[in-house]
Amino acid sequence: MSLDQIGRITHIVTVKQSDSNTPDGHLDITDMALAVEQSPYFTERRSNGGLIVSEAPKFDLESYAANYDEYSRVSRLLNIARLCPPLALDALRLAIPTSKSAKDTQQYLDLIKLLHSINPDDDLATVDDAWVEKTNKLNEHETERLEHELRGYKNNLIKESIRMGQEDLGTHFLNMNRLDQATKAYQKMREFCTTPKHIAEMTLKLAYINMVTPNWIAAVSTAQKARSLTLRPEDKPRFDSVSQACTGLGYLGSGNYGQAAHAFLAVDPSYATVGPVANIDFSRAVMTANDIAVYGGLCALASMNRQQLQDSVLENANFRNFLELEPHIRRAISFFCGAKYSQCLAILEAYRTDYLLDIFLGPHINMLYHLIRSKSIVQYFVPFSQVTLSALTEAFPRPGGTPQMMENELVDMIQRGILDARIDTVDQLLIAPPKDSRADAHRGVMETAEEVEHQLRLKLFRINMMQAGLEIQSPKSNKSGKNVASSWGPGQTLG
Repeated sequence: MSLDQIGRITHIVTVKQSDSNTPDGHLDITDMALAVEQSPYFTERRSNGGLIVSEAPKFDLESYAANYDEYSRVSRLLNIARLCPPLALDALRLAIPTSKSAKDTQQYLDLIKLLHSINPDDDLATVDDAWVEKTNKLNEHETERLEHELRGYKNNLIKESIRMGQEDLGTHFLNMNRLDQATKAYQKMREFCTTPKHIAEMTLKLAYINMVTPNWIAAVSTAQKARSLTLRPEDKPRFDSVSQACTGLGYLGSGNYGQAAHAFLAVDPSYATVGPVANIDFSRAVMTANDIAVYGGLCALASMNRQQLQDSVLENANFRNFLELEPHIRRAISFFCGAKYSQCLAILEAYRTDYLLDIFLGPHINMLYHLIRSKSIVQYFVPFSQVTLSALTEAFPRPGGTPQMMENELVDMIQRGILDARIDTVDQLLIAPPKDSRADAHRGVMETAEEVEHQLRLKLFRINMMQAGLEIQSPKSNKSGKNVASSWGPGQTLG
């Protein structure tokens, strides 16, 4: 790109060739990103308080985009272009040609509008009116054809043909991004489904639309419904792995990180290779196996204690396959389990930019990081009676961090009940509340006494029943034919 072309990006920044150009007369990446960041679009976004990710991520944009199918690729590239000035132009130049191979003309127009507001002189910043008109006509013709065929199927009263006709019409609407019409078409499939597999396919299609919309509560509900269906042994694992992943994403989207972690940790490794389910390849249309590793790992870090992380994540044979795809997530969890909290947070901080640009994870990354950091501070403080604020600032560094910032953070944690401690503002100390060992001992004795009394009462109840000659018949499912009283062994209790 020449200097003249870059100079027209914003009409605001004047770039001097003598100090901004590389020897071949082109702007370097830093200058180009600066020019884009000062474009009308990002200027307005900044004034409105919108998120702007000024730092370039670690991933290669083309390789990242290649992991997803056309619709998901364009959606993710559009999200990156809206947030990240260093990648905005490259993302749009990848997304626009891809969008023209699809049926969604509105998405194409949105891409062009965004590019025009960033760089109006770009070769791709002009709407291809001929393509838009042609595509709209083809879409209308296809809609009429599918509706005509569906009317014919209904007249013939062939349930399977009607079901497939509704499915084809719903898929057509989905490809045009008419999500409401696609939802109605898929819902109408229900009365014509003749097998559990048909119902499962319809349910997963609805779950997909709910994730794209997004409607996270409905996404969780439909995904769980698909998992509850009784399918053939050869179909069950395929549907369950996809529905489990969709459940996790639904919980993540709704901010329920604990449930999301449990759902992602239960996803079968076959998810990565299961291929299309309900004619949708979820590993490319929604989230890859790498995404599951990141989503599941971060949600687990934010919601589980060290022992749970060790047992449910690091020693989880199934989830280990996902963690191998994202080894830095595994290292971060290992550091947390080993009480090396600063190393854990440093790894996560290094990937913050990448995660902010994720279309699903981005809106939650700050909260997830905040929860992980708060947990780390709490765990770090457990073995101490008091810690200086300067030591905490050093142990949990952040850009421009000072003891005063750490004090404000601790005050917030104490007020919200996350941290049980007091702050000595004079000596700059975080002090654990004094513990009454005698009261703790008395409390422990009383709890033990109550448990012993409960067990004794159960044993006396058993003895009294036996002396009275009473018997309790075993449940019908117990094929041994023994009664409960006769099957009790020494020391066993009723309860």
